[in-house]
Amino acid sequence: MSRTFISVDELKRNFAEIKPGMRPKEAQEESNRCLYCYDAPCINACPTGINIPSFIKRIASDNIKGAARTIMDANALGASCSRVCPTVELCEGACVLNHSSNPIRIGDLQRYATDWAIQKNQQLFKAGPNNGKKVAVIGGGPAGLAAARELARFGFIVSIYEARSLAGGLNTYGIVSFRLPQEVSLWEVEQVRQLGVEIHTGVKVGEDVTIDNLLDQVDAVVLAVGMFRVPMLGIEGEDLADVYDAIELVESTKQGEAVDFHNAKVAVIGAGNTAVDAATCSVRLGAKQVKMLYRRTREEMTAYDFEYEFAKQDGVEFRWLTAPTRIIGNAEGRVVGLECVRMRLEDDKDGGRPRPVAIAGSEFTMEVDAVVKAIGQTRHLPLIESLQVEHRHGVVKVDMDTFQTSNPRIYAAGDVIFGDGKGEAMVVAASQQGKLAAHAIYKQLIGEE
Repeated sequence: MSRTFISVDELKRNFAEIKPGMRPKEAQEESNRCLYCYDAPCINACPTGINIPSFIKRIASDNIKGAARTIMDANALGASCSRVCPTVELCEGACVLNHSSNPIRIGDLQRYATDWAIQKNQQLFKAGPNNGKKVAVIGGGPAGLAAARELARFGFIVSIYEARSLAGGLNTYGIVSFRLPQEVSLWEVEQVRQLGVEIHTGVKVGEDVTIDNLLDQVDAVVLAVGMFRVPMLGIEGEDLADVYDAIELVESTKQGEAVDFHNAKVAVIGAGNTAVDAATCSVRLGAKQVKMLYRRTREEMTAYDFEYEFAKQDGVEFRWLTAPTRIIGNAEGRVVGLECVRMRLEDDKDGGRPRPVAIAGSEFTMEVDAVVKAIGQTRHLPLIESLQVEHRHGVVKVDMDTFQTSNPRIYAAGDVIFGDGKGEAMVVAASQQGKLAAHAIYKQLIGEE
């Protein structure tokens, strides 16, 4: 397979948002089904605590701006979350109508209200009166944006330092466009910028701005750098031209320079949400066959159920209990095959997940033209260590009530604190953590709840 790139027009066509938004009549009818429960379980199931009956009632009364404000007041990433949240497992899963009919389509109604705000170019909030305190936010992804938005509403002078050319993090770069168009994430970024938050893009803290200089200028810091690239598999052939990082592959489709997989056979290594995104991207980039390889079984797969079903509908094949051992290249340095071994699961003596063990003599070779690595992400260790905060293998340790690190002036939220059994790597969770970190800073520096 020679490396060529898919045209921008074909990218736009193939990666257009799959699910259409609700029409006004449909939204009205659906919102009128809501029982507007007192002590609604859907609110408790939402990590950001959106008052769901309240915003749905506003849609029913045609107060769409009020609905959007209610959503975004609780969740600074409410527009993105309407598309990427696992609502079946959260708010819709808790809906009382599950016992008698179908749950309210909360995610679709949330999208309806926030889409209206985007289309009408609404600025939903104002900055609070200046309280004289300054906060720096390192990282402009979901957690950083949520923290900055909340701090600005509290009257803090806030600066975001983002290494990429655009803010928004995962939502801007790392989630496939057919699920989350980039313009949705960038609207949320603008909601924060218009509160007076300075967003410095293309700036790396620790390189372009020194840690000491930053700490000298502010009263508190929020560390929200997320995670980094996919780690190495540690097998022969990883340096071949047709081996891709899943995160970089997804990013390329959002930046207009994606590789053309026309008629290619693609193997995706991993079984998380990013692996599913990489697999479904590969289908849309023209691959004639996409297989996902996972060394455990379907039961241990970390991708959401709806992601798994979506991948199957796209024709993605799953090879369970399969691990790669070598990527085979030809004389021109192109991928032509993938050596694998079959696995079996053994109980973990410490009570953890079943441990995969290779079955001797079960080796086989799979014909492939490209390999995509999607086995998790690495950490921003140099930055974390330069901040001198306590961490475990790059997972920053915080007080989960205040999100304060071992340095009382530094708070952390989002994927940088995800791991070691703490939290879930969801956009909605990162948004809530950023919000709560901002509340803790307000309490510490201003002295009020």
